[in-house]
Amino acid sequence: MNFAAIRPYMKQLALAVALGASLLTSQLASADSRHDRREVHVRHGGYVVDRHYGHHHHYYPRVGYAVHTLPRGYVTVHYRTGPYFYSSGIWYRRGGSGFVVVRQAIGLFVPVLPPFYSTVWYGGVPYYYADDVYYRWRADRREYEVTNPPPSSARASTDTPKGDLFIYPRNGQSEEQQSKDRYECHTWAVSQTGFDPTQPMGGVDESQAASKRSDYLRAQTACLEGRGYTVK
Repeated sequence: MNFAAIRPYMKQLALAVALGASLLTSQLASADSRHDRREVHVRHGGYVVDRHYGHHHHYYPRVGYAVHTLPRGYVTVHYRTGPYFYSSGIWYRRGGSGFVVVRQAIGLFVPVLPPFYSTVWYGGVPYYYADDVYYRWRADRREYEVTNPPPSSARASTDTPKGDLFIYPRNGQSEEQQSKDRYECHTWAVSQTGFDPTQPMGGVDESQAASKRSDYLRAQTACLEGRGYTVK
């Protein structure tokens, strides 16, 4: 074999390999940099994990965290001192050049609970918790009201992870549509089982509460899945 004849081609091949390796290294470094920034943003850039009530474990932005634009699908909640903007359990108000995460006022109403809420029972009454905020269902308004935390003297019991329904829209349903579907499925499940989780002990005898609640959750799950949701 005439190595002198093929030497120029070997140099070209080596150069191509080197350029390819350099490009790949650059791309990987760029990807790692993006990944690192994302991880640092979660750990140090204004986010905190909510570990309250055991299984909640979800990241929320800290109070004071600022954004230029609101998330898609936010809800405007009117208040006497000006509007709040609500999205997936996070509350914003106008501030600076955009919007700032704030603590909400007691008595505000929202049409839908945060996706990662936990149900906490105090004295047989359900509260819905997410990111240090407690909500209670108001049947007269067909909405959830931001409420004071239950009294510290009250005895709390939390549902197991199976006790909460985590609902994910498969068809891109808006928050307004999710609220409508959830309420209608709740109403239907109550009519089918006689159990209403917004009432103390579900409105049934204590001896029936556990089994009736299971029936209610099964009925609500079937209804929501039939409307295009994944329920866990």
